Amino acid sequence: MMKKLNSKINLILELRKKGISDSKILNVIENIDRSLFVDENLKKKCNLNIALPIDCGQTISQPLVVAFMTQFLELESKMRVLEIGTGSGYQTFILSKLVRFVYSIERYKTLVSKAERLLKKMYVSNVFFKHNDGGLGWVEQAPFDRIIVTASAPDIPKNLVNQLSINGIMVVPIGDDYEDQILKKVTKKKNNIIIDNLMDVRFVPLLEGKESK
Repeated sequence: MMKKLNSKINLILELRKKGISDSKILNVIENIDRSLFVDENLKKKCNLNIALPIDCGQTISQPLVVAFMTQFLELESKMRVLEIGTGSGYQTFILSKLVRFVYSIERYKTLVSKAERLLKKMYVSNVFFKHNDGGLGWVEQAPFDRIIVTASAPDIPKNLVNQLSINGIMVVPIGDDYEDQILKKVTKKKNNIIIDNLMDVRFVPLLEGKESK
């Protein structure tokens, strides 16, 4: 238990050192048990600042990337957030502790079902899940104050920009090649879109359609 506690403390110190300054985000990451979101054989690595494999050939992003993406969103407690790519539900859970509502879309049925069951066990009640093509967004619930995309698109997804509210922010990795992706911040103004390059990242690709598995 002490070893696990020390590894969590070291993780938080590393996040602070590398630029995560939002205390609310750090507190959520400190209090969440990342081991709940990975398989039994990976639980010993849960407090390392590394990405880990999950089902369906996907990954749970390294805590630093999760923290940066969350920080770049500039969240406020009353916001409604659209998440593209539920994955393990780790990022979903973090968002749920920082905003009013989270709408999370996942193309793999296995992942969305598993994440939904897990968050229900964790008494999370402000997250809504959908098994669908993430690139389509969630038209019925738009507009959103914030959108976070956890898979790399070749270009900024127009469908998602259209579902952003005015002054809304989307954080999305852009790039065709796994080796050459840039995390971008898209801010939607009344008459234009402002795009800022944030950092180099590596994400699985944002694929069309949905999988029944």
